[in-house]
Amino acid sequence: MILAWILIILMAGGVLAWIAGRLNTTLPRWIALVATFACLCMTVYLWIELPASTDAVGNWIMRFQTPWIPQWGISFHLALDGLSLLMLLLTFFLGILAILTSWREIDTKVGFFHFNLLWVLAGISGVFLTMDLFLFYFFWEVMLIPMYFLIGIWGHENRTYAAYKFFIFTQASGLLMLLSILGLYFVHGYSTGVYTFNYFELVGTSFAPEVGALLMAGFLAAFLVKLPVVPFHSWLPDAHSQAPTAGSVILAGLLLKTGAYGLLRFVIPMFPDAAQAFAPWAMLLGVIGILYGAILAFSQTDLKRLVAYTSVSHMGFVILGVFAFNELALQGVIMQMITHGLSTGALFLLAGFLYDRLHTRDIRKMGGFWTSVPKMGVIALVFVMASLGLPGLGNFIAEFLTLVGSWQANNWLTVFATLGLVAATAYSLRIMQKIFLGNTANHPALADLSLRELMIAVPLVVLILWLGLYPQPVLNTARASVTEQLQAYTNPKVAEPAQAMLQTEASDSLTIHTLKGRTYEPK
Repeated sequence: MILAWILIILMAGGVLAWIAGRLNTTLPRWIALVATFACLCMTVYLWIELPASTDAVGNWIMRFQTPWIPQWGISFHLALDGLSLLMLLLTFFLGILAILTSWREIDTKVGFFHFNLLWVLAGISGVFLTMDLFLFYFFWEVMLIPMYFLIGIWGHENRTYAAYKFFIFTQASGLLMLLSILGLYFVHGYSTGVYTFNYFELVGTSFAPEVGALLMAGFLAAFLVKLPVVPFHSWLPDAHSQAPTAGSVILAGLLLKTGAYGLLRFVIPMFPDAAQAFAPWAMLLGVIGILYGAILAFSQTDLKRLVAYTSVSHMGFVILGVFAFNELALQGVIMQMITHGLSTGALFLLAGFLYDRLHTRDIRKMGGFWTSVPKMGVIALVFVMASLGLPGLGNFIAEFLTLVGSWQANNWLTVFATLGLVAATAYSLRIMQKIFLGNTANHPALADLSLRELMIAVPLVVLILWLGLYPQPVLNTARASVTEQLQAYTNPKVAEPAQAMLQTEASDSLTIHTLKGRTYEPK
């Protein structure tokens, strides 16, 4: 039940925080912090107890399934492998930082704020865990509504416009994905006589090439908008610039990763032929995003919009690597998902720290801050260097693996993608020059990072250094998932990942835990 308990704790904690907000403004913060920390501890425990056999193809760590609406083939079905485990670790770590950074920033409707924050985390966790496509769409929508409220209620001056734009883009693309899910449901039922939303049964479904292309298009619509990929990216800078600091951290660090996760988990295994046909165009879109995002990032004067466009550029590497279809590229994609979440989340945190002190995001009104806030300057330098891909930091490993892998698929597109690293150097150094160097702007002396802010920033520095110097634990954890995706692509007929772990018999409920090679099945 540990997978279900993760979701229950977050959702129940959100409701409890909302209720507690009517009594006390501090209590919801502690409830949210304790709930998220408990989920992080549970996930770290699963990682520590990870069996050594996960480097075998198809070895899932844990699975929980119980019927929900059996007459429609819908079940409450959760499963955990190396990829989803890494995403959960990132989710709860950044969730804790988002709560801490909101400790003093949010002072209105505190209970409702933490309700929405915890439910966003619950929706993201559900997306990373669910193996039932109906349930997947449910959690996809659970992410949407609370984030709309986070932007629309606690955002900045133009928050209503940004919230509506975010909602329309993601909701419209999500409905297209729902149509594809229903289409896959009926196509599988017509060909096999079994109508189900079970991921493990739907993988490997046979259909005509034109049907596969249409069904894949619906999934791509949702995932490419959420990633986002140019030209579906215009909602992101508005949402980032208007969201509160915690909302920007969750958006950049986690919500964008659900799009990348969807490509890895659903598009490649379910539609290998259609994905192969779309691959050159997808890689081209990735390169366009890398260069276009970098150029626009360099031209911004709003700090949060600048960082938002860097996300557009960095996510271009994700789609480039996903459709390169080799292990190096996919390992680079997973590393990019993690390191981008840490480095860009840190930049948004620093933007929030500066906004608290200056009440402006305009970098033209900044400058010469290094002497007054040296601690903030050093931490900003670390993450600016990470953003441009400095060796020794995690982003370098991610981009290096992605480019080496994409070179095997398309030489010329990889060459142009590499130019994005040069552009990243330009916009990253511009952040340092405009904010911390140059002439001192007309402003009073700033206060350096407080103890609470250091507690938020220092763990991010430690993690980005660790991933840059010793990424092997992450690569080992992700290897089985990567191998599975490649097997699904190269041989769709043996693409059912669950068969290597277990054979599920029809029953009213099933809970199977696999830790350290031992299997426990309830009587």
